[in-house]
Amino acid sequence: MTIPAERLDQIAHRFAELEARLASGTLEGEAFVAASRDYAELEPVARAAEDVRTMRGELAELEKLDDADPDMKALAEEEIMRLRSALPEAERALSVAMLPRDAADARPAMLEIRAGTGGDEAALFAADLFRMYERFAAENGWRVETISMNASDIGGFKEIVANVSGQGVFARLKFERGVHRVQRVPVTESGGRIHTSAATVAVLPEPSEVDVEIDDKDLKIDIYRASGAGGQHVNTTDSAVRITHLPTGLVVIQQDERSQHKNRAKAMQVLRTRLYDLKRAEAQGAEAEARKAMVGSGDRSERIRTYNFPQGRVTDHRIGLTLHKLDEVLAGPGLTELIDALTAEDEAKRLAAMDG
Repeated sequence: MTIPAERLDQIAHRFAELEARLASGTLEGEAFVAASRDYAELEPVARAAEDVRTMRGELAELEKLDDADPDMKALAEEEIMRLRSALPEAERALSVAMLPRDAADARPAMLEIRAGTGGDEAALFAADLFRMYERFAAENGWRVETISMNASDIGGFKEIVANVSGQGVFARLKFERGVHRVQRVPVTESGGRIHTSAATVAVLPEPSEVDVEIDDKDLKIDIYRASGAGGQHVNTTDSAVRITHLPTGLVVIQQDERSQHKNRAKAMQVLRTRLYDLKRAEAQGAEAEARKAMVGSGDRSERIRTYNFPQGRVTDHRIGLTLHKLDEVLAGPGLTELIDALTAEDEAKRLAAMDG
């Protein structure tokens, strides 16, 4: 995709203008925050555009040379070949940098993992997935805070919800949404037979309070006595909270904390995130063609990946990628290769859609 020189000039001019405004010392408050955000978003585009501009300029100068010295001519031809080879990749990098960004990419995310078919083995696999994301988060310097969990009797999770905060969390985790399948011999299997189980992963961008306004009159809040594991307070304290959002019918239950106020705050955090996800889904539904260009549908019912323990492999079905490094993926670092490949495929599809 060749970007016109006029577009490169526009990018350079806009970036220089932002630099001058920020350096002027006249911006304060919201104006400074907005300009800083625009600068941070434009900087990678401006750097990529400058690379393309420089390479094009050098190539044009070299192609105009008419040097009689054979050595100099040979050097010039060698440099021309290098630039002609490198320029398409630099232009592609600029095209990728110029792709419209999901406004939620920089946000923290709410990670929800639920055991699916497979009983106890599915709950154990859900726990394996959560530990994988915890390790991946640690690799990236992110923070993981558990909001609620429903543990199984043998150490797995029937359900676990956590907040993941840090730089670019949603951008990196959004392609994890869907059904993850595991093939292995369960610890409860005495005959050595391979079973297939599944867990569902949802990744939702977390909104700020201004993104989703919740009217108190739209809420039905029930306070009741918590049940399950948790000590004496379970039977003596009305600390569990159930919030029903009447317009949508969404229900959030929170009982992990001893404090009713903490449970209510966490339940509101989950509700706000799910309402924001509904809002985004409605907006994306109105942009059906744009969604077709994404990797996978983003539907949490879509089977996206299989973890095969006997063969030590992980296969992502959306891009047909198989890695024979199951242990490395589950340990966290290997997940980077899968996410990088999914991101590259998504960028390629969106570039193709723009060219088309």
